[in-house]
Amino acid sequence: MAKYLLLWELNKDKIPDDPKARGEGWNMMIEMIREDFNKGIHSEWGSFVGEMKGFTVSESEPLELANNLQRFFPFVNFEVHQVLTVDEIAKVATALVG
Repeated sequence: MAKYLLLWELNKDKIPDDPKARGEGWNMMIEMIREDFNKGIHSEWGSFVGEMKGFTVSESEPLELANNLQRFFPFVNFEVHQVLTVDEIAKVATALVG
């Protein structure tokens, strides 16, 4: 299973101006994220203070991740980075020296 760092940003064109509606949208998204935590999809999630963006650390198969992220479109845009562990990078370094 691969590990990913997801950088997310709310689509400002889809965010309501009305504070109550905006709060309802946030609550809906937070509930979806909590469901993902309960399923073990994410190990970390955070929002950058004062911004409408943040990060998530997730472990899943690529297709599973793609399907999961589709639930948030068009309200959230994602930048997805697959990451390697220190042990995986050690194998890369070992392969370099033969």
